[in-house]
Amino acid sequence: MVKLAILGAGGRGRTYAQYVLDNPTEAKIVAVAEPNEYCRSLIAKQHDIPSDMLFDTWEEVLDQPKFCDAVMICTQDRMHYEPAMRALELGYDILLEKPISPDLQECINIAKLAEAKGRIVSVCHVLRYTSFFRKIKELLDSGIIGKLISIQHNENVGFWHQAHSFVRGNWRNSIESAPMILAKSCHDMDIMYWLTGAESARLSSFGNLTHFKSENAPIGSPKRCIDGCPHKDECPFNAPRQYLTQFLKGEKTWPVGAITTDLTVDGVTQALKTGPYGRCVYQCDNDVVDHQVVNIEFQNGVTAVFTMCAFTNDCSRTIKLMGTRGKIGGAMHKNIIEITDFMSGDITKIHINADAGNHNGGDPAYMKDFIKSLTDRNNLTSIKNSLHSHIMAFAAEKARVEGKVINLTEEFSFQR
Repeated sequence: MVKLAILGAGGRGRTYAQYVLDNPTEAKIVAVAEPNEYCRSLIAKQHDIPSDMLFDTWEEVLDQPKFCDAVMICTQDRMHYEPAMRALELGYDILLEKPISPDLQECINIAKLAEAKGRIVSVCHVLRYTSFFRKIKELLDSGIIGKLISIQHNENVGFWHQAHSFVRGNWRNSIESAPMILAKSCHDMDIMYWLTGAESARLSSFGNLTHFKSENAPIGSPKRCIDGCPHKDECPFNAPRQYLTQFLKGEKTWPVGAITTDLTVDGVTQALKTGPYGRCVYQCDNDVVDHQVVNIEFQNGVTAVFTMCAFTNDCSRTIKLMGTRGKIGGAMHKNIIEITDFMSGDITKIHINADAGNHNGGDPAYMKDFIKSLTDRNNLTSIKNSLHSHIMAFAAEKARVEGKVINLTEEFSFQR
């Protein structure tokens, strides 16, 4: 049985910890570092962690000699680098929440140190582990649509998800967290890279923050939705509707559970009055884009277009892969894949049996692979396998900001 320590027991940390609760013969969590007392105490109680192994900060854990097999770094984006480097120096294997780091050089430094120390750094690119994308990868590799020529991939963020995470929430500001293409869509860069089987050669990107800006605030709207907004009945982003109404319907997990630990009517109401999630979406300090496209040419000649948009109803991903003998189309949220054969014209529909767990079962499947890799040293989303997708995201943001085509070989070359 492997022993793990959690550094950061927020939503993602608790999600991965749940796998350990569900599979107690595979791993045990022996320590937790988390500044929020509620989250720290919750993990301690669930995993029976003694008081002397409860810490406020990651530094307290890594100031000690190595005492377990791996650390799970689930801190905020800009708090990944230092604990990762310290943990590698101590000889730990690492589960590292994406993105690796909002700084490219830090990503490279972690990858190089992991290789030098012979340690696993497993990046949480959980979409590779979903039954949906595993099946698409299997179909592609079988040659059923001939040679892959082009990909169209959409990330439909969902209007409510954008408002929660990227306007009001932790990932709203690229300086505090990371650009949207990295913080949210490095998953999608990774999927296209994985399916294509080649690194990217050139890309361009366009996108902006168009809607969630102060000049678009309706006349008379207060800074907080709960303070008598005259537009509450017509605004899809109204905070009491998004959180309090959902709470009254019985929703007590994400996203309601992310705004307060006091899951009562008074607790949710107070959070909307004083916390960041009660703010008018047009009067926040957000700067990340609400729509972006990326055009990619891979080194094997495959082209791809990726579209990320906040203004969708579903929070979902859809994809179309076009080959010389047919095409594959799929909708992850529906767990349906369709294969079209050019010769016969036949359309074969495959219904995927989605696994239980977050990200269509990707989270628990990822954890299973990570724990297994601590023994067999083979991990599907090791930093060596995952780094290029981050490079794609950094290149896409550079292309968007500078308005030019990026040649990755010339502008993002480095020694691995």
